[in-house]
Amino acid sequence: MKLLNHIINLFYPRVCAACGNLLMSEEETVCLSCRYLLPKTLYEKNADNPLAQMFYGQVDFHAVTAEFFFSKTGKVQHLLHQLKYECNKDAGFFLGQQIGESIRESELFQDIDYLIPIPLHPKKEHIRGYNQSHVIAQGVEDVTGIPIMNDCLYRKVFTSTQTKKSREERWDNVKDIFDIKDHKQLQGRHVLLIDDVLTTGATLMAAGTTLSQIPDIKISVATAACTS
Repeated sequence: MKLLNHIINLFYPRVCAACGNLLMSEEETVCLSCRYLLPKTLYEKNADNPLAQMFYGQVDFHAVTAEFFFSKTGKVQHLLHQLKYECNKDAGFFLGQQIGESIRESELFQDIDYLIPIPLHPKKEHIRGYNQSHVIAQGVEDVTGIPIMNDCLYRKVFTSTQTKKSREERWDNVKDIFDIKDHKQLQGRHVLLIDDVLTTGATLMAAGTTLSQIPDIKISVATAACTS
């Protein structure tokens, strides 16, 4: 078996999803060096962190966190690129596991009933082949045991990319794109919205605003990364 693995690695080398270097035999997805160097925010420990403040007066989130700081050309950016554009679901699962480890130890995230990954429009999900936020949520579920709910919040409008839009343009692009299939499923529940990157917060604000229509719901947010 070891010989077979050596042969496979010769033609299909296992590389770190964060830095691209070869993985050692005992390493999985992300090398030990990158795991140590990835820039954690530790926002799950602070209810009044800068991300939470972004939404004050906009939507009533119970708690908001992001696992890592994101910067262009950095290791976190490489992980997210691997997930979104290179079909590397292991990278997303790893990011979700990191979120799970952090929120599992946080008092702010102790009573969550369901994970809700930000949905893609069916057309966009068909093109990509999967929803990256769902892959991240699977990693969170693996660590915490909190179940994923996919069949409640859905995206009813196909939108253009947000990448080059201003904060106002992003909000105009997404403010009415979500809807809910069954309000009763989430009434009185605490849900955790899962997404890949938090930049302006427009998409999460739109999802949160839609979910806020449900009586007695409590909504928190966790993303893999945020801009520093």
